[in-house]
Amino acid sequence: MGLQRTLNDFEGETPAPLARARRTLRRDLPALPTIWEVKDGFVRHPLLADGAARALPFQLDLARVGLSEDLLVVLPTGLGKTVIAALVAAEVLRRSPGKVLVLAPTRPLVQQHAESFARLLAPLTTARFTGTVKRPIREGAWEPADLVFATPEIVANDLAAGRYTLGEVELLVFDEAHHAVGKYAYVPIARQYLTDRPADGRVLGLTASPGGKDERIEAVVGALGVRRIEARAREDEGVREHVQPVEVEYRWVELSPTAEAIRDGLREAAGATARKLQKMGYLRKKPIASISVKDLIALRAEIFARPGPMVRRFGPLFHQLVLLHLHHALERLETQGIEPLVQYLKRVGAKEKPSRGDLAFLKLPGVLEAKRIATEFLSSGREPSHPKLDALAELARETLGTPGEGRGRLLVFAQYRDTIRTIQQRLEGEGWTVGRFVGQSTRDQDDPGMDQKEQGRVLAGFRQGAFPILVASSVAEEGLDVPDVDRVVFFESVPSEIRAIQRRGRTGRSSEGKVTVLLTRETRDVSYQVAEARREKAMKRIVRRLSAEARQRREDPPSPDAA
Repeated sequence: MGLQRTLNDFEGETPAPLARARRTLRRDLPALPTIWEVKDGFVRHPLLADGAARALPFQLDLARVGLSEDLLVVLPTGLGKTVIAALVAAEVLRRSPGKVLVLAPTRPLVQQHAESFARLLAPLTTARFTGTVKRPIREGAWEPADLVFATPEIVANDLAAGRYTLGEVELLVFDEAHHAVGKYAYVPIARQYLTDRPADGRVLGLTASPGGKDERIEAVVGALGVRRIEARAREDEGVREHVQPVEVEYRWVELSPTAEAIRDGLREAAGATARKLQKMGYLRKKPIASISVKDLIALRAEIFARPGPMVRRFGPLFHQLVLLHLHHALERLETQGIEPLVQYLKRVGAKEKPSRGDLAFLKLPGVLEAKRIATEFLSSGREPSHPKLDALAELARETLGTPGEGRGRLLVFAQYRDTIRTIQQRLEGEGWTVGRFVGQSTRDQDDPGMDQKEQGRVLAGFRQGAFPILVASSVAEEGLDVPDVDRVVFFESVPSEIRAIQRRGRTGRSSEGKVTVLLTRETRDVSYQVAEARREKAMKRIVRRLSAEARQRREDPPSPDAA
Protein backbone atom coordinates (compact mmCIF):
# COMPACT_ATOMS: atom_id res chain seq x y z
CA MET A 1 0.00 0.00 0.00
CA GLY A 2 2.95 2.33 0.59
CA LEU A 3 3.91 1.86 -3.02
CA GLN A 4 0.51 3.08 -4.20
CA ARG A 5 0.63 6.20 -2.03
CA THR A 6 4.02 7.12 -3.46
CA LEU A 7 2.86 6.63 -7.02
CA ASN A 8 -0.07 8.98 -6.52
CA ASP A 9 2.45 11.84 -6.74
CA PHE A 10 2.61 11.18 -10.49
CA GLU A 11 -1.11 11.36 -11.29
CA GLY A 12 -0.75 14.35 -13.62
CA GLU A 13 1.85 12.71 -15.86
CA THR A 14 1.24 11.19 -19.30
CA PRO A 15 1.15 7.37 -19.46
CA ALA A 16 4.74 6.76 -20.63
CA PRO A 17 6.46 9.03 -18.04
CA LEU A 18 4.11 7.67 -15.39
CA ALA A 19 5.10 4.13 -16.32
CA ARG A 20 8.79 4.94 -16.13
CA ALA A 21 8.30 6.62 -12.74
CA ARG A 22 6.38 3.66 -11.37
CA ARG A 23 9.04 1.23 -12.52
CA THR A 24 11.83 3.28 -11.01
CA LEU A 25 10.07 3.27 -7.65
CA ARG A 26 9.26 -0.42 -7.95
CA ARG A 27 12.86 -1.36 -8.69
CA ASP A 28 14.08 0.59 -5.64
CA LEU A 29 11.97 -1.42 -3.20
CA PRO A 30 14.21 -3.21 -0.69
CA ALA A 31 14.73 -6.95 -1.02
CA LEU A 32 13.82 -9.20 1.87
CA PRO A 33 16.55 -11.43 3.29
CA THR A 34 14.98 -14.59 1.82
CA ILE A 35 13.02 -13.11 -1.12
CA TRP A 36 9.74 -13.95 0.63
CA GLU A 37 9.19 -13.87 4.37
CA VAL A 38 6.63 -15.91 6.28
CA LYS A 39 4.62 -14.33 9.07
CA ASP A 40 1.54 -15.75 10.79
CA GLY A 41 1.22 -18.39 8.11
CA PHE A 42 1.23 -15.94 5.17
CA VAL A 43 3.87 -14.84 2.66
CA ARG A 44 5.20 -11.28 2.95
CA HIS A 45 6.82 -9.37 0.10
CA PRO A 46 6.88 -5.67 -0.89
CA LEU A 47 4.63 -6.35 -3.88
CA LEU A 48 2.31 -8.90 -2.26
CA ALA A 49 -0.92 -7.84 -0.62
CA ASP A 50 -0.91 -8.49 3.13
CA GLY A 51 -2.53 -11.79 4.08
CA ALA A 52 -3.24 -12.71 0.46
CA ALA A 53 -1.03 -15.80 0.00
CA ARG A 54 -0.80 -18.67 2.47
CA ALA A 55 2.75 -19.83 3.08
CA LEU A 56 2.75 -23.33 1.61
CA PRO A 57 6.31 -24.70 1.39
CA PHE A 58 5.87 -26.54 -1.91
CA GLN A 59 4.55 -23.35 -3.58
CA LEU A 60 7.49 -21.32 -2.29
CA ASP A 61 9.95 -24.02 -3.42
CA LEU A 62 8.52 -24.01 -6.95
CA ALA A 63 8.50 -20.21 -7.05
CA ARG A 64 12.20 -20.14 -6.15
CA VAL A 65 12.96 -22.46 -9.05
CA GLY A 66 10.87 -20.30 -11.38
CA LEU A 67 12.97 -17.27 -10.48
CA SER A 68 16.21 -18.92 -11.52
CA GLU A 69 15.23 -21.18 -14.45
CA ASP A 70 12.68 -21.58 -17.20
CA LEU A 71 10.21 -23.99 -15.64
CA LEU A 72 7.19 -26.13 -16.40
CA VAL A 73 5.11 -26.74 -13.26
CA VAL A 74 2.84 -29.79 -13.29
CA LEU A 75 0.49 -29.46 -10.35
CA PRO A 76 -3.05 -30.82 -9.84
CA THR A 77 -5.88 -28.34 -10.15
CA GLY A 78 -6.59 -26.55 -6.90
CA LEU A 79 -3.02 -26.65 -5.56
CA GLY A 80 -2.23 -23.01 -6.33
CA LYS A 81 -0.52 -22.69 -9.71
CA THR A 82 -1.75 -19.08 -9.89
CA VAL A 83 -0.24 -18.34 -6.47
CA ILE A 84 3.14 -19.67 -7.66
CA ALA A 85 2.97 -17.42 -10.73
CA ALA A 86 2.08 -14.42 -8.55
CA LEU A 87 4.98 -15.12 -6.17
CA VAL A 88 7.43 -15.23 -9.08
CA ALA A 89 5.86 -12.16 -10.70
CA ALA A 90 6.14 -10.13 -7.48
CA GLU A 91 9.88 -10.67 -7.17
CA VAL A 92 10.51 -10.28 -10.92
CA LEU A 93 8.73 -6.93 -10.87
CA ARG A 94 10.62 -5.85 -7.75
CA ARG A 95 13.97 -6.68 -9.34
CA SER A 96 13.48 -5.20 -12.77
CA PRO A 97 11.82 -2.34 -14.67
CA GLY A 98 10.20 -4.77 -17.10
CA LYS A 99 6.73 -6.30 -17.22
CA VAL A 100 5.00 -9.65 -16.79
CA LEU A 101 2.83 -11.19 -19.53
CA VAL A 102 0.31 -13.85 -18.49
CA LEU A 103 -1.31 -15.88 -21.29
CA ALA A 104 -4.42 -18.02 -20.94
CA PRO A 105 -6.43 -19.88 -23.60
CA THR A 106 -9.82 -18.19 -23.10
CA ARG A 107 -11.30 -14.80 -22.23
CA PRO A 108 -12.89 -16.07 -18.99
CA LEU A 109 -9.50 -17.40 -17.88
CA VAL A 110 -7.82 -14.09 -18.72
CA GLN A 111 -10.43 -12.30 -16.64
CA GLN A 112 -9.97 -14.78 -13.80
CA HIS A 113 -6.19 -14.35 -13.75
CA ALA A 114 -6.49 -10.56 -13.74
CA GLU A 115 -8.83 -10.77 -10.74
CA SER A 116 -6.61 -13.30 -8.92
CA PHE A 117 -3.45 -11.24 -9.39
CA ALA A 118 -5.33 -8.13 -8.22
CA ARG A 119 -6.14 -9.96 -4.96
CA LEU A 120 -2.62 -11.33 -4.51
CA LEU A 121 -0.44 -8.36 -5.48
CA ALA A 122 -0.14 -4.76 -4.36
CA PRO A 123 -1.78 -2.27 -6.77
CA LEU A 124 0.02 -2.22 -10.13
CA THR A 125 -0.84 -1.06 -13.63
CA THR A 126 -2.54 -3.87 -15.53
CA ALA A 127 -4.01 -4.43 -19.00
CA ARG A 128 -6.17 -7.15 -20.55
CA PHE A 129 -5.80 -8.08 -24.21
CA THR A 130 -8.61 -10.22 -25.63
CA GLY A 131 -10.71 -10.20 -28.78
CA THR A 132 -13.03 -7.62 -27.24
CA VAL A 133 -10.22 -5.06 -26.81
CA LYS A 134 -9.60 -3.07 -29.99
CA ARG A 135 -6.13 -2.62 -31.45
CA PRO A 136 -5.57 1.10 -30.64
CA ILE A 137 -6.46 0.45 -27.00
CA ARG A 138 -4.03 -2.49 -26.83
CA GLU A 139 -1.22 -0.43 -28.35
CA GLY A 140 -1.77 2.36 -25.85
CA ALA A 141 -2.04 0.01 -22.87
CA TRP A 142 1.09 -2.08 -23.51
CA GLU A 143 3.73 0.51 -22.59
CA PRO A 144 2.45 1.62 -19.16
CA ALA A 145 1.37 -1.84 -17.97
CA ASP A 146 3.28 -3.76 -15.32
CA LEU A 147 1.09 -6.83 -15.87
CA VAL A 148 -0.60 -7.82 -19.12
CA PHE A 149 -3.18 -10.62 -19.20
CA ALA A 150 -4.02 -11.87 -22.69
CA THR A 151 -5.29 -14.59 -24.94
CA PRO A 152 -2.43 -15.90 -27.11
CA GLU A 153 -4.04 -15.32 -30.50
CA ILE A 154 -4.26 -11.58 -29.85
CA VAL A 155 -0.63 -11.35 -28.75
CA ALA A 156 0.57 -13.46 -31.70
CA ASN A 157 -1.24 -11.17 -34.14
CA ASP A 158 0.09 -8.02 -32.47
CA LEU A 159 3.65 -9.33 -32.52
CA ALA A 160 3.36 -10.28 -36.19
CA ALA A 161 2.12 -6.74 -36.94
CA GLY A 162 4.97 -5.16 -34.94
CA ARG A 163 2.67 -3.35 -32.51
CA TYR A 164 4.97 -4.15 -29.59
CA THR A 165 7.80 -6.55 -28.77
CA LEU A 166 8.61 -8.97 -25.96
CA GLY A 167 11.96 -7.35 -25.23
CA GLU A 168 10.86 -5.92 -21.88
CA VAL A 169 8.86 -8.94 -20.72
CA GLU A 170 10.81 -10.27 -17.75
CA LEU A 171 8.38 -13.14 -17.07
CA LEU A 172 6.14 -14.89 -19.59
CA VAL A 173 3.54 -17.17 -18.00
CA PHE A 174 1.80 -19.83 -20.11
CA ASP A 175 -1.29 -21.03 -18.25
CA GLU A 176 -2.71 -24.39 -19.34
CA ALA A 177 0.67 -24.94 -20.96
CA HIS A 178 -0.32 -28.32 -22.41
CA HIS A 179 -1.80 -26.34 -25.31
CA ALA A 180 1.72 -25.52 -26.52
CA VAL A 181 1.74 -28.03 -29.38
CA GLY A 182 1.18 -27.95 -33.13
CA LYS A 183 -0.18 -24.71 -34.54
CA TYR A 184 -1.52 -23.31 -31.26
CA ALA A 185 -0.55 -19.66 -30.71
CA TYR A 186 1.58 -20.49 -27.66
CA VAL A 187 4.18 -22.05 -29.96
CA PRO A 188 5.16 -18.99 -32.07
CA ILE A 189 4.94 -16.68 -29.04
CA ALA A 190 7.37 -18.88 -27.08
CA ARG A 191 9.68 -19.09 -30.08
CA GLN A 192 9.78 -15.31 -30.43
CA TYR A 193 10.24 -14.77 -26.70
CA LEU A 194 13.27 -17.05 -26.58
CA THR A 195 14.83 -14.78 -29.22
CA ASP A 196 13.73 -11.36 -27.96
CA ARG A 197 13.62 -11.69 -24.18
CA PRO A 198 15.89 -9.74 -21.86
CA ALA A 199 18.93 -11.44 -20.35
CA ASP A 200 17.11 -12.39 -17.13
CA GLY A 201 13.77 -13.18 -18.81
CA ARG A 202 11.98 -16.30 -17.61
CA VAL A 203 9.35 -18.71 -18.95
CA LEU A 204 6.88 -20.25 -16.50
CA GLY A 205 4.53 -22.92 -17.82
CA LEU A 206 1.60 -24.09 -15.67
CA THR A 207 -0.52 -27.18 -16.23
CA ALA A 208 -2.31 -29.90 -14.34
CA SER A 209 -1.98 -32.39 -17.17
CA PRO A 210 0.64 -32.13 -19.94
CA GLY A 211 -0.46 -35.34 -21.69
CA GLY A 212 -0.08 -39.10 -21.51
CA LYS A 213 2.52 -39.73 -24.23
CA ASP A 214 6.25 -39.02 -24.36
CA GLU A 215 5.99 -37.20 -27.66
CA ARG A 216 3.17 -34.95 -26.42
CA ILE A 217 5.00 -33.90 -23.25
CA GLU A 218 8.31 -33.48 -25.08
CA ALA A 219 6.53 -31.34 -27.67
CA VAL A 220 5.21 -29.05 -24.92
CA VAL A 221 8.61 -28.79 -23.25
CA GLY A 222 10.33 -28.16 -26.58
CA ALA A 223 7.83 -25.52 -27.69
CA LEU A 224 8.15 -23.58 -24.44
CA GLY A 225 11.94 -23.89 -24.43
CA VAL A 226 12.06 -25.05 -20.80
CA ARG A 227 14.63 -27.52 -19.54
CA ARG A 228 13.28 -28.01 -16.04
CA ILE A 229 10.05 -29.76 -15.10
CA GLU A 230 8.79 -29.86 -11.55
CA ALA A 231 5.80 -32.07 -10.72
CA ARG A 232 3.92 -32.47 -7.48
CA ALA A 233 1.03 -34.79 -6.69
CA ARG A 234 -1.56 -34.59 -3.94
CA GLU A 235 -0.06 -37.60 -2.22
CA ASP A 236 3.54 -36.29 -2.24
CA GLU A 237 5.29 -35.54 1.03
CA GLY A 238 5.14 -31.82 1.65
CA VAL A 239 1.90 -31.51 -0.31
CA ARG A 240 -0.61 -33.93 1.17
CA GLU A 241 -0.70 -32.18 4.54
CA HIS A 242 -1.79 -28.95 2.84
CA VAL A 243 -4.54 -30.28 0.56
CA GLN A 244 -7.87 -32.01 0.95
CA PRO A 245 -8.34 -35.64 -0.14
CA VAL A 246 -10.50 -36.45 -3.16
CA GLU A 247 -12.45 -39.70 -3.19
CA VAL A 248 -13.24 -41.19 -6.61
CA GLU A 249 -16.01 -43.76 -7.00
CA TYR A 250 -17.73 -45.47 -9.94
CA ARG A 251 -21.46 -46.04 -10.24
CA TRP A 252 -22.46 -48.77 -12.67
CA VAL A 253 -25.71 -49.03 -14.63
CA GLU A 254 -27.04 -51.48 -17.21
CA LEU A 255 -28.13 -50.52 -20.71
CA SER A 256 -31.89 -50.93 -21.12
CA PRO A 257 -33.25 -53.76 -23.33
CA THR A 258 -34.62 -51.15 -25.75
CA ALA A 259 -31.22 -49.50 -26.07
CA GLU A 260 -29.60 -52.91 -26.60
CA ALA A 261 -32.01 -53.64 -29.45
CA ILE A 262 -31.19 -50.30 -31.09
CA ARG A 263 -27.48 -50.94 -30.59
CA ASP A 264 -27.65 -54.31 -32.30
CA GLY A 265 -29.02 -52.73 -35.48
CA LEU A 266 -26.48 -49.92 -35.49
CA ARG A 267 -23.61 -52.32 -34.86
CA GLU A 268 -24.69 -54.53 -37.75
CA ALA A 269 -24.74 -51.51 -40.07
CA ALA A 270 -21.34 -50.38 -38.81
CA GLY A 271 -19.84 -53.83 -39.36
CA ALA A 272 -21.15 -54.01 -42.92
CA THR A 273 -19.77 -50.56 -43.75
CA ALA A 274 -16.39 -51.34 -42.19
CA ARG A 275 -16.10 -54.53 -44.25
CA LYS A 276 -16.64 -52.50 -47.42
CA LEU A 277 -13.73 -50.27 -46.44
CA GLN A 278 -11.58 -53.30 -45.67
CA LYS A 279 -12.24 -54.65 -49.17
CA MET A 280 -10.92 -51.32 -50.49
CA GLY A 281 -7.71 -51.79 -48.50
CA TYR A 282 -8.47 -49.72 -45.40
CA LEU A 283 -9.00 -50.43 -41.66
CA ARG A 284 -7.09 -53.71 -41.76
CA LYS A 285 -4.84 -53.09 -38.75
CA LYS A 286 -7.56 -53.63 -36.13
CA PRO A 287 -10.55 -55.89 -35.57
CA ILE A 288 -13.74 -54.15 -36.67
CA ALA A 289 -15.04 -54.12 -33.09
CA SER A 290 -11.95 -52.15 -31.96
CA ILE A 291 -12.19 -49.33 -34.51
CA SER A 292 -12.64 -45.95 -32.81
CA VAL A 293 -13.80 -42.50 -33.87
CA LYS A 294 -10.15 -41.42 -33.72
CA ASP A 295 -9.27 -44.18 -36.21
CA LEU A 296 -12.00 -42.99 -38.56
CA ILE A 297 -10.85 -39.38 -38.42
CA ALA A 298 -7.30 -40.53 -39.21
CA LEU A 299 -8.71 -42.68 -42.04
CA ARG A 300 -9.85 -39.59 -43.94
CA ALA A 301 -6.29 -38.29 -44.07
CA GLU A 302 -5.07 -41.74 -45.12
CA ILE A 303 -7.56 -41.82 -48.01
CA PHE A 304 -6.33 -38.48 -49.33
CA ALA A 305 -2.70 -39.58 -48.94
CA ARG A 306 -3.14 -42.64 -51.20
CA PRO A 307 -1.76 -42.10 -54.73
CA GLY A 308 -4.12 -42.10 -57.67
CA PRO A 309 -6.81 -39.91 -59.24
CA MET A 310 -9.35 -38.14 -57.03
CA VAL A 311 -12.22 -40.19 -58.41
CA ARG A 312 -10.82 -43.27 -56.63
CA ARG A 313 -11.19 -41.53 -53.29
CA PHE A 314 -14.92 -40.84 -53.57
CA GLY A 315 -16.00 -44.37 -52.60
CA PRO A 316 -13.77 -44.68 -49.50
CA LEU A 317 -14.66 -41.16 -48.36
CA PHE A 318 -18.38 -41.93 -48.73
CA HIS A 319 -18.13 -45.07 -46.57
CA GLN A 320 -15.82 -43.34 -44.08
CA LEU A 321 -18.45 -40.66 -43.44
CA VAL A 322 -21.25 -43.21 -43.08
CA LEU A 323 -19.19 -45.25 -40.62
CA LEU A 324 -18.23 -42.11 -38.66
CA HIS A 325 -21.93 -41.22 -38.31
CA LEU A 326 -22.68 -44.74 -37.07
CA HIS A 327 -19.95 -44.52 -34.44
CA HIS A 328 -21.20 -41.13 -33.25
CA ALA A 329 -24.73 -42.55 -33.04
CA LEU A 330 -23.55 -45.58 -31.06
CA GLU A 331 -21.55 -43.41 -28.65
CA ARG A 332 -24.55 -41.22 -27.93
CA LEU A 333 -26.78 -44.22 -27.43
CA GLU A 334 -24.42 -46.08 -25.09
CA THR A 335 -23.01 -43.21 -23.03
CA GLN A 336 -25.74 -40.53 -23.22
CA GLY A 337 -29.12 -42.11 -23.92
CA ILE A 338 -31.87 -42.73 -26.44
CA GLU A 339 -32.99 -39.10 -26.58
CA PRO A 340 -29.51 -37.75 -27.48
CA LEU A 341 -29.37 -40.40 -30.22
CA VAL A 342 -32.64 -39.13 -31.71
CA GLN A 343 -31.43 -35.54 -31.44
CA TYR A 344 -28.25 -36.49 -33.32
CA LEU A 345 -30.25 -38.11 -36.13
CA LYS A 346 -32.46 -35.02 -36.37
CA ARG A 347 -29.45 -32.75 -36.53
CA VAL A 348 -27.88 -34.71 -39.38
CA GLY A 349 -31.19 -34.61 -41.25
CA ALA A 350 -31.61 -30.87 -40.67
CA LYS A 351 -28.39 -29.88 -42.45
CA GLU A 352 -28.94 -27.24 -45.12
CA LYS A 353 -26.83 -29.15 -47.62
CA PRO A 354 -26.51 -32.78 -46.51
CA SER A 355 -23.90 -34.80 -48.36
CA ARG A 356 -24.48 -38.14 -50.06
CA GLY A 357 -22.91 -39.80 -47.03
CA ASP A 358 -25.26 -37.97 -44.64
CA LEU A 359 -28.34 -39.06 -46.60
CA ALA A 360 -27.08 -42.62 -47.01
CA PHE A 361 -26.52 -42.90 -43.27
CA LEU A 362 -30.07 -41.77 -42.49
CA LYS A 363 -31.52 -44.26 -45.01
CA LEU A 364 -29.69 -47.32 -43.66
CA PRO A 365 -32.24 -49.96 -42.53
CA GLY A 366 -30.54 -50.18 -39.12
CA VAL A 367 -30.77 -46.41 -38.64
CA LEU A 368 -34.41 -46.24 -39.77
CA GLU A 369 -35.30 -49.04 -37.36
CA ALA A 370 -33.30 -47.38 -34.56
CA LYS A 371 -35.21 -44.15 -35.07
CA ARG A 372 -38.56 -45.96 -35.04
CA ILE A 373 -37.83 -47.88 -31.83
CA ALA A 374 -36.35 -44.81 -30.13
CA THR A 375 -39.28 -42.57 -31.02
CA GLU A 376 -41.80 -45.12 -29.68
CA PHE A 377 -39.74 -45.52 -26.51
CA LEU A 378 -39.57 -41.79 -25.83
CA SER A 379 -43.26 -41.23 -26.55
CA SER A 380 -44.21 -43.84 -23.95
CA GLY A 381 -42.38 -41.93 -21.18
CA ARG A 382 -42.21 -45.04 -19.02
CA GLU A 383 -38.41 -45.14 -18.62
CA PRO A 384 -35.62 -42.55 -18.61
CA SER A 385 -33.66 -41.93 -21.79
CA HIS A 386 -30.66 -43.56 -20.05
CA PRO A 387 -30.44 -45.34 -16.67
CA LYS A 388 -27.70 -42.87 -15.71
CA LEU A 389 -30.43 -40.27 -15.22
CA ASP A 390 -31.91 -42.31 -12.37
CA ALA A 391 -28.43 -42.79 -10.89
CA LEU A 392 -27.76 -39.06 -11.15
CA ALA A 393 -31.02 -38.18 -9.40
CA GLU A 394 -30.05 -40.55 -6.59
CA LEU A 395 -26.61 -38.92 -6.33
CA ALA A 396 -28.26 -35.52 -6.08
CA ARG A 397 -30.38 -36.72 -3.17
CA GLU A 398 -27.34 -38.25 -1.45
CA THR A 399 -25.33 -35.04 -1.83
CA LEU A 400 -27.98 -32.34 -1.38
CA GLY A 401 -30.81 -33.97 0.54
CA THR A 402 -34.28 -33.00 -0.61
CA PRO A 403 -34.82 -29.99 -2.89
CA GLY A 404 -34.71 -26.79 -0.85
CA GLU A 405 -32.47 -28.08 1.97
CA GLY A 406 -29.45 -26.20 0.62
CA ARG A 407 -26.90 -28.72 1.90
CA GLY A 408 -24.17 -28.20 -0.70
CA ARG A 409 -23.21 -27.94 -4.35
CA LEU A 410 -23.19 -30.54 -7.13
CA LEU A 411 -21.33 -30.06 -10.44
CA VAL A 412 -22.26 -32.37 -13.32
CA PHE A 413 -20.07 -32.60 -16.44
CA ALA A 414 -21.59 -33.91 -19.67
CA GLN A 415 -19.93 -34.31 -23.05
CA TYR A 416 -22.82 -33.20 -25.26
CA ARG A 417 -25.13 -30.22 -25.10
CA ASP A 418 -28.15 -32.39 -25.95
CA THR A 419 -27.40 -34.40 -22.82
CA ILE A 420 -27.01 -31.25 -20.73
CA ARG A 421 -30.55 -30.23 -21.66
CA THR A 422 -31.89 -33.71 -20.84
CA ILE A 423 -30.11 -33.73 -17.43
CA GLN A 424 -31.38 -30.26 -16.61
CA GLN A 425 -34.98 -31.23 -17.42
CA ARG A 426 -34.75 -34.41 -15.35
CA LEU A 427 -33.28 -32.76 -12.25
CA GLU A 428 -35.67 -29.82 -12.45
CA GLY A 429 -38.47 -32.37 -12.68
CA GLU A 430 -37.20 -33.73 -9.34
CA GLY A 431 -37.65 -30.28 -7.80
CA TRP A 432 -34.11 -28.82 -7.89
CA THR A 433 -33.09 -25.50 -9.35
CA VAL A 434 -30.40 -26.24 -11.93
CA GLY A 435 -27.92 -23.94 -13.67
CA ARG A 436 -26.61 -24.54 -17.19
CA PHE A 437 -23.06 -23.65 -18.27
CA VAL A 438 -22.05 -24.05 -21.93
CA GLY A 439 -19.91 -22.34 -24.56
CA GLN A 440 -20.68 -19.37 -26.74
CA SER A 441 -21.79 -21.06 -29.96
CA THR A 442 -25.52 -21.30 -30.67
CA ARG A 443 -26.61 -24.31 -32.73
CA ASP A 444 -30.36 -23.63 -32.78
CA GLN A 445 -33.05 -21.79 -30.81
CA ASP A 446 -33.45 -24.75 -28.46
CA ASP A 447 -29.72 -24.78 -27.66
CA PRO A 448 -28.50 -21.19 -27.26
CA GLY A 449 -24.89 -20.43 -26.44
CA MET A 450 -23.78 -18.29 -23.48
CA ASP A 451 -21.61 -15.22 -23.86
CA GLN A 452 -18.93 -14.37 -21.32
CA LYS A 453 -21.18 -12.11 -19.26
CA GLU A 454 -23.88 -14.76 -19.01
CA GLN A 455 -21.30 -17.38 -18.04
CA GLY A 456 -20.09 -15.04 -15.32
CA ARG A 457 -23.62 -14.54 -13.99
CA VAL A 458 -24.21 -18.29 -13.84
CA LEU A 459 -20.96 -18.94 -11.96
CA ALA A 460 -21.75 -16.10 -9.56
CA GLY A 461 -25.19 -17.58 -8.90
CA PHE A 462 -23.66 -21.00 -8.24
CA ARG A 463 -21.12 -19.51 -5.82
CA GLN A 464 -23.79 -17.55 -3.98
CA GLY A 465 -26.11 -20.54 -3.61
CA ALA A 466 -28.83 -19.35 -6.02
CA PHE A 467 -29.00 -22.94 -7.26
CA PRO A 468 -27.32 -26.07 -5.86
CA ILE A 469 -26.67 -27.93 -9.14
CA LEU A 470 -24.66 -26.81 -12.17
CA VAL A 471 -24.64 -28.90 -15.34
CA ALA A 472 -21.68 -27.97 -17.53
CA SER A 473 -19.97 -28.80 -20.79
CA SER A 474 -16.20 -29.04 -21.27
CA VAL A 475 -16.03 -25.21 -21.11
CA ALA A 476 -16.01 -25.48 -17.30
CA GLU A 477 -13.25 -28.11 -17.21
CA GLU A 478 -10.22 -25.94 -17.78
CA GLY A 479 -9.17 -23.58 -15.05
CA LEU A 480 -12.38 -21.64 -14.52
CA ASP A 481 -13.01 -20.42 -10.99
CA VAL A 482 -15.83 -22.83 -10.27
CA PRO A 483 -16.50 -22.74 -6.52
CA ASP A 484 -15.44 -25.68 -4.40
CA VAL A 485 -18.20 -28.25 -4.76
CA ASP A 486 -19.23 -31.19 -2.62
CA ARG A 487 -19.36 -33.65 -5.49
CA VAL A 488 -18.33 -33.68 -9.14
CA VAL A 489 -20.17 -36.11 -11.41
CA PHE A 490 -18.90 -37.33 -14.77
CA PHE A 491 -22.05 -38.25 -16.68
CA GLU A 492 -19.75 -40.28 -18.91
CA SER A 493 -16.12 -41.33 -18.81
CA VAL A 494 -13.72 -39.37 -20.98
CA PRO A 495 -10.73 -41.07 -22.61
CA SER A 496 -8.58 -37.93 -22.23
CA GLU A 497 -6.41 -37.86 -19.13
CA ILE A 498 -6.13 -34.08 -19.49
CA ARG A 499 -9.89 -33.58 -19.34
CA ALA A 500 -10.40 -36.09 -16.54
CA ILE A 501 -7.81 -34.38 -14.34
CA GLN A 502 -9.33 -30.98 -15.04
CA ARG A 503 -12.82 -32.22 -14.13
CA ARG A 504 -11.69 -33.79 -10.86
CA GLY A 505 -9.91 -30.58 -9.91
CA ARG A 506 -13.24 -28.79 -9.39
CA THR A 507 -13.64 -30.43 -5.96
CA GLY A 508 -11.45 -31.04 -2.91
CA ARG A 509 -10.13 -27.49 -2.58
CA SER A 510 -11.16 -26.28 0.85
CA SER A 511 -12.81 -29.49 2.08
CA GLU A 512 -12.81 -33.20 1.27
CA GLY A 513 -13.94 -33.77 -2.29
CA LYS A 514 -15.96 -36.50 -3.97
CA VAL A 515 -15.96 -37.52 -7.62
CA THR A 516 -18.44 -39.98 -9.10
CA VAL A 517 -18.10 -41.42 -12.60
CA LEU A 518 -21.24 -42.94 -14.13
CA LEU A 519 -20.43 -46.00 -16.26
CA THR A 520 -22.62 -48.28 -18.36
CA ARG A 521 -21.50 -51.89 -18.40
CA GLU A 522 -20.25 -53.39 -21.67
CA THR A 523 -20.23 -50.08 -23.53
CA ARG A 524 -17.77 -47.43 -24.69
CA ASP A 525 -17.87 -46.01 -21.16
CA VAL A 526 -15.71 -48.92 -20.00
CA SER A 527 -13.10 -48.70 -22.76
CA TYR A 528 -12.88 -44.92 -22.34
CA GLN A 529 -12.30 -45.28 -18.59
CA VAL A 530 -9.60 -47.89 -19.10
CA ALA A 531 -7.88 -45.66 -21.68
CA GLU A 532 -8.01 -42.61 -19.41
CA ALA A 533 -6.56 -44.49 -16.43
CA ARG A 534 -3.75 -45.90 -18.57
CA ARG A 535 -2.89 -42.49 -20.03
CA GLU A 536 -2.95 -40.74 -16.67
CA LYS A 537 -0.64 -43.36 -15.18
CA ALA A 538 1.70 -42.98 -18.15
CA MET A 539 1.62 -39.19 -17.82
CA LYS A 540 2.73 -39.31 -14.20
CA ARG A 541 5.51 -41.77 -15.02
CA ILE A 542 6.81 -39.70 -17.94
CA VAL A 543 6.70 -36.40 -16.06
CA ARG A 544 8.56 -37.92 -13.11
CA ARG A 545 11.20 -39.34 -15.44
CA LEU A 546 11.71 -36.08 -17.33
CA SER A 547 11.87 -34.18 -14.05
CA ALA A 548 14.48 -36.58 -12.67
CA GLU A 549 16.54 -36.41 -15.87
CA ALA A 550 16.54 -32.61 -15.75
CA ARG A 551 17.61 -32.70 -12.12
CA GLN A 552 20.40 -35.18 -12.93
CA ARG A 553 21.73 -32.96 -15.74
CA ARG A 554 22.01 -30.06 -13.30
CA GLU A 555 23.81 -32.16 -10.68
CA ASP A 556 26.28 -33.93 -12.99
CA PRO A 557 29.56 -32.02 -13.44
CA PRO A 558 30.54 -31.30 -17.05
CA SER A 559 32.82 -33.86 -18.64
CA PRO A 560 36.46 -32.76 -18.94
CA ASP A 561 36.40 -34.06 -22.53
CA ALA A 562 33.47 -31.85 -23.46
CA ALA A 563 34.25 -29.38 -26.18
